[in-house]
Order: sequence, then C-alpha cells, then structure tokens
Amino acid sequence: MFDKILFATTASPTCDAAANVAFDLAGKYNSKFSVFHVLGLPTRGFGHMVQDIRTGEQESSYDKDYIEWVKEEMKNTYAEQIKKVKNCVLETVAGVPHTEILRKARKDDVDLIVMGAHTREEEIGATRYRSVVGSTMQKVAKSAKCPVLIVSRPCNTCYWYFSNIIFGTDFSRASNSAFMFAYNNAKEIGCRLHIFHALDISSITAGKVEDQQIIEERIKEARRKMEEMYISKMKDFDNYSVEIWEGIPYVEILKFAREKSGDLIVMAHHTREIDPEEALLGSTVEQVVLRAACPVASVNRPDKVEME
Repeated sequence: MFDKILFATTASPTCDAAANVAFDLAGKYNSKFSVFHVLGLPTRGFGHMVQDIRTGEQESSYDKDYIEWVKEEMKNTYAEQIKKVKNCVLETVAGVPHTEILRKARKDDVDLIVMGAHTREEEIGATRYRSVVGSTMQKVAKSAKCPVLIVSRPCNTCYWYFSNIIFGTDFSRASNSAFMFAYNNAKEIGCRLHIFHALDISSITAGKVEDQQIIEERIKEARRKMEEMYISKMKDFDNYSVEIWEGIPYVEILKFAREKSGDLIVMAHHTREIDPEEALLGSTVEQVVLRAACPVASVNRPDKVEME
C-alpha cells in the first residue's frame, strides 16, 4: 500500500512517536523509506539556526562535513529502528522546512508523509496550540498531494493491527479523498471502518436554537449523503458502521473515537467547500490533531488514494 514513505523529522524527542509509526510501516510494507530532516530547527544533531526562515540571513555556515555529521547524529538517534528497515535513506538539507518537505515528497512521488504535530517539546494546551497553528505540519498538510499521517502521541498498537478506523466527514470534495484513504486502509488491515458525521449545532452557543424537527431532517439528509457518497462505493465490504452525532464537530469526533477505541482518525484537511489550493487546515482538524489519543491522517487530494 505504501511503496514510498517520507518521514519528516527533527530527530528530537517530539518526533519519537511519529518515528515509531513511520519505521513500523516501512518495515511492514518493505517501503522505500526516507528519513528527512531540514536544517533550521533545533535538533539533537544541531542546536543553532542554519538559516533564519524569517529574514533569510545565514546564522551559521555549513559544509559537506557538517551535513554528514548531522546525518550521523540522525543515524545514532534511530539506530535500532534502522536495523529493521531494508530500504532506508537518511537525508539532510538546509532550507524552509515545509518547502523542502513538499519538494522532497513531489520529487520522490511518495505515497505517505509521516510527521509529528509540532517541533518543540511543550506542554499540551495553549502553548502547544500556538506551536501548531501556522507550523510546518499545517503547511505540509495544506499542500501535500499525498496523505499526511500526523502522530502526536505514542501509538498503542502497530498500524497493521488496528481494529477501528474513524472516518470523519463534512461531505466536502476533499472528504471524498479522505474516505478513499480510510476505506483502502480498512480493507488492507481487515479492521472496522466507522463512517462518522458530526452535525454542527454550534450555533446554539450564539443563541440560535434550531427546532428539533429541523435537526432530525438534517440528520436524515446526512444519512442519505453517507449512503450515496460512501456506502455505495464499498461493494462487498461490510465491516463498517454509520454514526451521526449532534454537537461541536471536533468535540464529537474525539468523543466518538474514544468510545470506539479508535486507532486512526481520517479527515479531510479543511472543513469548507473551497479549492484545496486556497484552503487552510480546518479548525476541526487542528483541534482533533491536538487532542486525539491516536494518529490523525489528513488527506487533501485523490492522487494517492484511488479506489481499489
């Protein structure tokens, strides 16, 4: 399923959970595996800025020997995991992180990017939220042509032993691609696929209360869309459930994932029906990434998720 995997890392402890998932996947699928680090962020191998991404000024010179030294540090960091992967290449470049990650992904035509949610070790909460918004993760998720697997906490089980995949939909065009990724993974792994929609009633907090009959009609319409857009495409696959809850979308998705012991949450990378080129990472996905106890896959385009 994943012939080529790009693991974007700072080689710092904040990427350890993502590293475990990335190496496990590469080993399972015998993937061509790139461990990729962009100089310019604090790492175990480098503690100063090579290039200030705000001003573009060089803060420190580097040469071939220095690059090799950083790669050696990366090799030491992942020494035990590298032994388990046959086709592993370590690469270090200098530049703007998200730009170089996307360039590498396009050049190698990768099937999956794996990365952590943030790049600094910080407490979960407001501080961590500020580090994610506008971060490398957001920019990569916005523009990547392949799925981006974001791992912010240790994974309780190996990817191919997952039991429950949660697909959260807002019925946008990008959600079609997210569904294909979730469905293909559920078939490949042999696990249950939960097709979930959170009926947004957040307007209640603004003093607007919808009549219950209208809510029921919206639920009925959402179920019709699920049948038409997703269930009709699954052919003989019957290991799935369909759920519609009412509430604030990210809250309900997280509650549902906890209730179903979700191993992976798959969502479109934005929540509005606009061109993916112009879309920002939707606030729902941001909140889910920050709080989910399992990995979150952000899917933007259909390039690598065709129906099988």
